[in-house]
Amino acid sequence: MAAPGTADTSIAIEAAGAYAPRFRITADAFREAWGQFQAAGVSETAVPAADEDALTMGYEAATRALGAGDLDGTDVSWLGFATTTPPIEEGDLTARLGTMVGLPDDATRQFFGGSTRAGTRALWAAMDAVAAGGGRALVVAADAPQGEPDDAIDHAAGAGAAAFVVAADGPAAIVDRAEYAAPYPGTRFRERGAETTDGLGVTTYDRQAFRETVGGAVDGLEIASGGDDAAADADGDAASGAETATTYAAAAIQAPDGKLPYRVADAAGVSTDTIQTAATVHDLGDLGAASVPVSLASALADGHESILAVSHGSGAGADALAIDADGDVPTELALAGDDPLSYAEYLRQRGVVTSGPPSGGGAYVSVPTWRRSIPQRYRLEAGRCRECGAVSFPPSGACRDCGARAGYDRFELPGTGTVEAVTTISQGGAPPEFAEEQARSGDYAAAIVALDVGDGVDPGDGGDANGTPASATDGFETVSVPAMGTEAEPGAFTVGDRVETTIRRIYTQEGVTRYGFKVRPATE
Repeated sequence: MAAPGTADTSIAIEAAGAYAPRFRITADAFREAWGQFQAAGVSETAVPAADEDALTMGYEAATRALGAGDLDGTDVSWLGFATTTPPIEEGDLTARLGTMVGLPDDATRQFFGGSTRAGTRALWAAMDAVAAGGGRALVVAADAPQGEPDDAIDHAAGAGAAAFVVAADGPAAIVDRAEYAAPYPGTRFRERGAETTDGLGVTTYDRQAFRETVGGAVDGLEIASGGDDAAADADGDAASGAETATTYAAAAIQAPDGKLPYRVADAAGVSTDTIQTAATVHDLGDLGAASVPVSLASALADGHESILAVSHGSGAGADALAIDADGDVPTELALAGDDPLSYAEYLRQRGVVTSGPPSGGGAYVSVPTWRRSIPQRYRLEAGRCRECGAVSFPPSGACRDCGARAGYDRFELPGTGTVEAVTTISQGGAPPEFAEEQARSGDYAAAIVALDVGDGVDPGDGGDANGTPASATDGFETVSVPAMGTEAEPGAFTVGDRVETTIRRIYTQEGVTRYGFKVRPATE
């Protein structure tokens, strides 16, 4: 096909973000548990916490991409969300994700799944959407594949997400793209109703599918690789009928393990060093549909100016994209992990070794009631009383300060605050609806947080001599709310600490997962 960069409207990546959970499990932990480790080339993998899934990881990546580009959700008119591990099999997750990041209600939303190629399929569709209608698109790919406990798929399985803002112009132009598909039934698949990914394990067959589709997609590019392994004819011209050739500085290639991408370096026309430059599989594991997007975001963050991105999905098909960047692409990545797990802890976070919720007790909140609070739980929407100017959260009913029913002027809180009070909820102390998740995550912090109404207070201001938080001593406007802690042990939250909000799973009831804000230690 014609290179997008040569068309009337060029398409580019304007900004990128990426996220991986803080938990890690090492190859040694698997060897200790099973006596072997079957994921070649992987040293450790990222593990989602009990309150994380593809939706929450996608939110983390999306907010970072928008923040890097100095944008917000209202700047986006098209959303694509890709994952092979959606938290529900049927249900429009793009409606939730779009609301979480603040997209207009009438923005176009599309979901992509069913294959580890889904991330680049979403990017491909975003290019078409921008070319057809202008505006900005937001592409989000998030995944957390799983296999049976003692197989190579599970040993390699990681978790992570990447997001890209795509526009008609930007610092990273997608100058060419191509796709290739050939029927290879029986390669990596997940049966209907199954939670774990499987495969026939016919190594030669799987490698043939990977090589043919990856090579076929790259051969379809009009811009071919000029790397050391690229084929050339007798006159030195690039092979495959390519019009031009380039030497890629980095190659983001689908990585179901840490070895297979390097086996197809010659088919992709690049060197193994070029693949290693962008590889994230060695430290994060197999990221499924997010594998190539996360590696691409990493390559952009590292300032590489010429990047080849090639995905592969079982079935089998592949996408290849050629990107020319100016070396200064706005990116915000959070891929580091600092919390190692034992194998038993790994199983607990996955929910493999926990019991179900206790019977009786809990405070039932109906889904319609929960829905009415979504503006507060997702976007921290507060209101200022039109009579006295006091802030209410949530903004409903009579003003708590003056008692007037004059209504509220609604606005969003910035998502930072100060811990006013905190306690630890230990095993057996959680309400029944929280018990199953607590069995996976362990003890958690429950806090009262003074959320900033304005731009926040100086994080270095520890308060007065009695330890009272700064926000309560300097006249700075706040609103107090209850919140659960996440991304840290309960002891990491103390009175006076600065925190920031993020969105996580709260609990699941009647088969419907409730999502909402939690707080974590502030990063700045």
